[in-house]
Order: sequence, then structure tokens, then C-alpha cells
Amino acid sequence: MSYKDLLGGKGANLAEMTTVLGLPVPPGFTVSTDACRAYMHGGWPEGLDAEVTRHVAKLEKTMGRRLGDANDPLLVSVRSGAKFSMPGMMDTV
Repeated sequence: MSYKDLLGGKGANLAEMTTVLGLPVPPGFTVSTDACRAYMHGGWPEGLDAEVTRHVAKLEKTMGRRLGDANDPLLVSVRSGAKFSMPGMMDTV
């Protein structure tokens, strides 16, 4: 399975930039297309809460900020992605 199949276009490009090209990319994580498919077919997949919590905690530690902190919050961008490019079809939160 290719990065694009597993992570969508944006996630695959970020993974390639860090692992193949060794380029600096801000810390973050990608929810896989497998997790998205599991959600579409049966609701929230078991174990996904723990996995997201683990990655958010790692991101908080790396950045030295906490998600939801009133004084110095960790700011994040949640981006949609798909295997195929569809500019303007999905919003960024």
C-alpha cells in the first residue's frame, strides 16, 4: 500500500518530505484512511481515542504547549485529505 493510499495526498506528501527527503516539517500526525473507512462502516473505531490522545500528548510535549490552555494554547490545523486532489472541496478547520 502506498503512502497516498494510507494517508491521503497531503499526509503522503508530508510523510515523503520527512522520511524520504529529510526536509523539516512541523510536528503533527495523520489519521489514516483505514481509520476513516472503519469510522464510515461502523462508527468510531476502538482504540482510536487512545491513539489520538497519545499523538496529541507527544505534540504537546514537543511544542511545550497544551491543547486548550487558556494562556498559551497549542494551536493546530486540522486538514482534510483524499487520495485524489479536489481543491476547494473541503474546508480547513
